[in-house]
Amino acid sequence: MAAHPSGERFTVELEKGTNWWGAFVIGLAGTILVIGLAGYALLALGGVAITLFIVLTLVGVFLCFCLAELAAAFPDRAGGLPSYAFETFKPLGTGVAEHIGGLSSWAYWLGWFTVAPINAYLAALYITDLFGIPLGGTYGPISDKFGSAWSVGVIVTAAVILLVVFIPGWLGIRLGATFATILGIGSIVPLVLIIILPFFKPSTIDFGRVQLGTLPDGVTGSWQLIVGWAFIFVWTVWAMEAAACYIGECREPARDAKIAMTAEGLFGLFVYITLPLMLLAVLGTAGFAALGSGDANVVFLGYVDAIFGANEFWRWFIGLALVAALLLSVLNALIGASRGLWQNSVDGVLPKIFSKTNKHGSPSTAIILSLVASLLVLLVGSPLQIYVFSNMGYLFALAVAMVGFGVFRWKRDDFPRPVKMPRIMGPFAILFGVLGLILWIVGGYYAADYAVGSGYRWLFWVGLILLALYVPLHLWRRLENKRDHTPTPHHMEH
Repeated sequence: MAAHPSGERFTVELEKGTNWWGAFVIGLAGTILVIGLAGYALLALGGVAITLFIVLTLVGVFLCFCLAELAAAFPDRAGGLPSYAFETFKPLGTGVAEHIGGLSSWAYWLGWFTVAPINAYLAALYITDLFGIPLGGTYGPISDKFGSAWSVGVIVTAAVILLVVFIPGWLGIRLGATFATILGIGSIVPLVLIIILPFFKPSTIDFGRVQLGTLPDGVTGSWQLIVGWAFIFVWTVWAMEAAACYIGECREPARDAKIAMTAEGLFGLFVYITLPLMLLAVLGTAGFAALGSGDANVVFLGYVDAIFGANEFWRWFIGLALVAALLLSVLNALIGASRGLWQNSVDGVLPKIFSKTNKHGSPSTAIILSLVASLLVLLVGSPLQIYVFSNMGYLFALAVAMVGFGVFRWKRDDFPRPVKMPRIMGPFAILFGVLGLILWIVGGYYAADYAVGSGYRWLFWVGLILLALYVPLHLWRRLENKRDHTPTPHHMEH
C-alpha cells in the first residue's frame, strides 16, 4: 500500500466497516427501482407485465443465490458481481479471465452509475413539485434526437442531490451504511405499506383485473414487444444483486454473504411481484389508461386515491417516500459500481488511478469519476434514453456473471467455499447466462422502440461503443505496467 500526503493511497483492500445489514440495506437501492418500472410496464403491457415480473424475478433470485456462493468463496473481493468474473473464468485461461473480468466491471459501471443522474433527476422533479421550487428557464434538448428539454430549477436541484449524496459515499462504508439505513427505512416501510393498503379497504381489490396473458386494449402482441420489454425489466428486477458490491467490506464476509444475498433475493421476490400485482388489482388496465402516465408519482397517487380518495396527506406521503427511495438508489449508484473499477484496477486490468483510496477507505478516484459522469449525463435530461444505452452495459455484466458461475462450478467444484449451492445450479446458470446474452443483443436492439419511441435504435449502438471503451482503458494499464516495469498483481507471488 502506497500512501500520499493528501491521504490518498493505492491499496489492495477496502475498509472492513460493515456487516450483512449494511450490504443488505444499501443493496435495497436495487430492489426499490421497481417503483420506477411498475407503472410504465403495467400501462404498456397490462397483465402480461405481471408474468414478466414473475419469470424474470425468479431468475434474479437465482442470481442472488449464485452470488451468495461466490461472495463467500472470494470474501475479500469488492465490487460484487463483475469482480467475481476475474476468478470464475480462470479455468479458461488467465487472459480470458482478465479481459472478461475487466470488461464486466466496466460494463457494470456503465449500467449502475447512470442510475444516479436518472434518479436524481426524478427526485428533483418530485421535490420541486412538493416544495414549490421555481423551475426557471428551460433549455435543451442537446439535439432533435438526443436528450430532452429541462428546467434550470430541476437540474440545479438534481445536481445538489448528487453532491450531497456523494458525501457519505466519500466518507467511508460505515457512514454510507448508516445513511442507507435511514433512507432504506424511509422508503421500504412506505413501500410495504403501499402493498398492503388495499387490504384495509378490501372492496377496492379485484383480482379479476389481473389477466396474466392479456395486453391492454389497442396493444398488439409480438415477440419484439416481449423481448424489448424484458430487456427493460432486467435493469430493475435483477438489480437486487447490488448487495454483493459490499460483501468484501463486511467484517465477516464469508458469513455475511449468505445472509445478505438470501435476504435481498427473498425480499426482492416479494416486492417485485406483489407491488405490480396490487397496482393492477386496484387500478386495472382501465385505471392505468385513465391516468395516462406510468410516472411513479402519478401512479401511486392514483392508487391511494382509488383506495381512500384524494387527500393531501397521501400526496406528501407518496412524494417523500419516492424521494427517499430515489436518494438511496443514487447513493448505491455512486458508490457501488465504483468498487468494481477499484477491484479490477487492483487486479491489474484497469488503470492504476482507479485503485486509489482516501483516508476513509473509499475508492476515491472511482467515486469521483461516477460523480462527474453523473453530472454530465444529467444534462441529457431524458431518463428513458439513458436507460437504454446504460442497460447495454448492465445486462452484459449480469449475463456474464451467470455464465461465470456455471464455469466455476464445472471446472473448480473442489474450490473451498463456505457456502455451496446445489450442483444443478451450475448448468442452469450457464443456460440463463446465454439466454441473457441473447436478450442483451436482441432485446437491446428493440428496447428503444418501447422505452423511448421509434427512431431511437441508435441507442443500442451507443451502448456498444461505450462498452468498447474498455479497450483503451486496458491499453492504458498495460502502458503503465510497461513504464513502471511491474507485473500485474495476479502474476505476483502471494
